Parts: sequence; structure tokens; C-alpha cells
Amino acid sequence: MNMLDAILGAQAGSASQQLGRQFGLNERQVSSALSALVPALATGFQQNMSSPQGLDGLLSALGGGQHQRYVDDPNTLDRPDTRADGNGILGHIFGSKDVSRQVASRASAQTGISESVLKGMLPVVAAMAMGAMSKRMAASPTPAAGARPAGDLLSMLTPMLDARNDGSIVDDVIGLLGRFGGR
Repeated sequence: MNMLDAILGAQAGSASQQLGRQFGLNERQVSSALSALVPALATGFQQNMSSPQGLDGLLSALGGGQHQRYVDDPNTLDRPDTRADGNGILGHIFGSKDVSRQVASRASAQTGISESVLKGMLPVVAAMAMGAMSKRMAASPTPAAGARPAGDLLSMLTPMLDARNDGSIVDDVIGLLGRFGGR
């Protein structure tokens, strides 16, 4: 299951419904917003995973951050600590608030949803993305000694990154990174 499907299907759609209530969006708008935001997050996560330090940091955060609660309990989504955690995640994967603003701006142009709504939604969606990856890691068999579970995470991110469905994410990732200022 890819990251977008994991978020949309969390708690049989209850998490998406909570997002709708929280941000004043209907079901179609939530789906549209997530479809625009999650690929940018997936790109950021994949870029972060491309270095050993970034991968180790992500795996450590997934193992100890209790992020699963964001997809397991929709009531956590409107809490201030969720937004704070999401902003921390965005800082790690994008490196600057400017990139987050660009992501929200591009998503607004794609969806017609207010940029301010998407800016507010982005940290919550980032927390949910970490929750989906954390849940995936917890459900995966324990890797053999010395093996890294990065392949399982990549299998969750890759479908979000192959926008052309050509079997290669290289061209799509380069395009996304170029749009977000190389970071």
C-alpha cells in the first residue's frame, strides 16, 4: 500500500473525515489536497533517505516517535502537539519553511483549495505520513542482522513518486526537486 492510500484509508476513512472537519473541507477536497501534498512529502522523505545519516535518523524517529497514533486515532489530528510534531517533520525533510510554503502554493494551484488552508494542513499531513510509515515498519518482519528496512519504506514512497507511471522515479523526482528549489 502506498502512503496516500494508507492515509486515506486510515481508520476506515475516519482520519480523512477528521481532516475535513478540522479544515472545513468536504471529502473530495480532502482527497484532492492529500493527492497534491503527499507526493511532495514522499519526495522529501526519499531525498532524506538517500544519505545514511538521513536514513538512520528517519528509522530512529519511526522506531521511537510513537507516530502511529496519527493514523490510529483521528482525534489526535487537531491537537497542538500534532502540529508541532508535523512542523518538526517538515523541517527535517524540506529543510526550510520556504519549501513548505512552495508545496502549499503548488498544491493550492492544483486543487483550488486556499493556500492558507493547505499551509495549516501540511504539518498534520506530514505527521500522518510519518504515522503511516511507522505503522508499515511495525508490521514488517524484523530485518536480518545488518539489513536495513529502507526497501519497505521505499515501496511505500515509490508509487507516489512515479507520476508518469513509466516504472522510473528518477525523472519525476528530479522534476519535483527542481520545482521545490533543489531541496
